[in-house]
Amino acid sequence: MISSSDFGADFLWGVAVAAAQIEGAADVYGRGASIWDTFSKRSGKIRNGHHPAVACDFYHRYAADIQMVKALGFKVFRFSLSWSRIMPFGRGRVNMEGVRFYHEVIDACLRENLVPYVTLYHWDLPEVLEQEGGWTAYGINHAFNEFASFCARTYGDKVKNWIVLNEPFGFTSLGYMLGIHAPGRTGLTNFFSAVHHTALAQADGGRILRAEVSSANIGTTFSCSEVMPYTDSDADLMAARRFDSLMNRLFIEPALGMGYPETDWEVLEKFKIQHSTWRHTQRMAFDFDFIGLQNYFPITVKYNAFVPILQAWEVKAVNRRKPHTAMGWEINADSFYNIIKQFAAYPGVRRLMITEGGAAYRDKLVQGKVHDVERIAYFELYLEALLRAKREGIPVDGYLVWTLMDNFEWAEGYNARFGLVHVDFRTQERVIKDSGYWFREFLGR
Repeated sequence: MISSSDFGADFLWGVAVAAAQIEGAADVYGRGASIWDTFSKRSGKIRNGHHPAVACDFYHRYAADIQMVKALGFKVFRFSLSWSRIMPFGRGRVNMEGVRFYHEVIDACLRENLVPYVTLYHWDLPEVLEQEGGWTAYGINHAFNEFASFCARTYGDKVKNWIVLNEPFGFTSLGYMLGIHAPGRTGLTNFFSAVHHTALAQADGGRILRAEVSSANIGTTFSCSEVMPYTDSDADLMAARRFDSLMNRLFIEPALGMGYPETDWEVLEKFKIQHSTWRHTQRMAFDFDFIGLQNYFPITVKYNAFVPILQAWEVKAVNRRKPHTAMGWEINADSFYNIIKQFAAYPGVRRLMITEGGAAYRDKLVQGKVHDVERIAYFELYLEALLRAKREGIPVDGYLVWTLMDNFEWAEGYNARFGLVHVDFRTQERVIKDSGYWFREFLGR
């Protein structure tokens, strides 16, 4: 059985949360609406009609929740800043009540000897900016830079560890191409415009933090999945490469100064020609101190000529013998290991951090306890794979659990429970699950 000490004394263990998913207090204390407030009001967009208006009520309960992070033995608390709580109109006027709230959250972390890792953008764009085009509009970069500059100057004396964006491929594809996440837009035109402005913001944010925060440790995070061909046919191999260029390469390679990954897909080649002058390529590059990886499932891909443009589709039936989470995501620790190696192979990647890792199950509170044995087994598998990578010399510095407590899980509402802590969303009662106690024991070994 492995222990936390196997990873070394300097390895960082923590939990991750996001403002829109836990804070609540959505329309009070000067906060403006975010795209998720608006999206959740559209019929049929969120499972069971759930909404983030109250969520976990972290806004009022943050002190006790942060104490719980400490009690479980973690050293890092990753959280995000709500853009619309700090700047209700996306730019210009600052809401000092929101500014004060995050000062209090940071101070609570420091009192508990927790290291705050702050994410600038975790999907909750101010609705007023979406009305101007959101991430599809060039003006978003001016607004983001103003927000990033203000946050860096305001909190940089106390916060030294920063994450610019959370999963840029996730929010651009789900929100601007497929329409299943906020703001609910569809189509490749919206998607590619959002991608380009996001890639610029990713590097701009890094430069702003470098200039404004002394001794800053700056990263950004990527959702990532090992992409495997269904067969070894040329058609399936090329289909897998097209998928990989989108899911894994679309944002990391511009950040490394390589430009967009057009070699395996002519659509991306045209996109690169349109958007990648040498000035764009130069501006999208930034030397991040670390790259955050967030891997939840592998993908098996088969060529399909009837799928427009991408000419590929995911084959979900191929691994039915593998265990799956409650969301139908395949549990595959070997694939987790492989994707870590894939990102570590880039010469420009200095260090890696697993900035999210976890699994949703159908947890039941029975007589005041949650016996989530499947989640414990998941962590045992994945941490063994992570240790294997670390022992092979891959520079992985930390692992952050997704997530501290059950929360508003985007389009899944409150149905998908990822937390180490069970939340009764009617009473807001918190109950530590067996997995939370398992981590406390693991971190004490």
